[in-house]
Amino acid sequence: MNQLHASKTALLIVHLQHDIVTAGTAFGTIFSAEYTARDVVTKVNAAAKHLRDAGGVVVPLRIAFAPDHSDLNPTLPLLQMVGQAGCLKDGTEGAALVPELTVTESDVVVTHKRPGPFTDSALADLLNERGIENVVVCGVATNASVEGAVRQAADLGYHTVVLSDASSAADAGAHEASLGSMGLFAVVATVDEFTSHLS
Repeated sequence: MNQLHASKTALLIVHLQHDIVTAGTAFGTIFSAEYTARDVVTKVNAAAKHLRDAGGVVVPLRIAFAPDHSDLNPTLPLLQMVGQAGCLKDGTEGAALVPELTVTESDVVVTHKRPGPFTDSALADLLNERGIENVVVCGVATNASVEGAVRQAADLGYHTVVLSDASSAADAGAHEASLGSMGLFAVVATVDEFTSHLS
């Protein structure tokens, strides 16, 4: 991996929300076991702290909808599942970021409504206003919104990195297969590799 200038780097933390990663919730029943086993939040916090301290931008991402789901466009099976489960409603605990995730006043939380976080959101403008050139992605699920964010960032011309050990999917096979696909669009790196290449 090339050296990354921290001031030109943003870390996108994908969907560490109760309804997605907490056991017994709508999507937590699918994702929580691997998320917990891989200790994803600890690794995410480590990457975020290092980047903050070096002068970069940390962007926790939330996917959330109106309480009546009136703004949910269920054109994808994944979003149909949201409607069927009645989850990820803005203002509820389920849509909130988990308390184990460290979020500081310098972080910029972005809420969006499609698996790809750049779609119909302020994310691209936010990054461009800050002169961001490098986008680093981590979170849940590797083969869904993490990969969606990576592909969108790469298409938009950002130098893109995905943190392999700070992400998880429903199972190890899906995680590894997705990392293999993302290797065509991004640098696949560990948190330690990422932080050692920040300057």
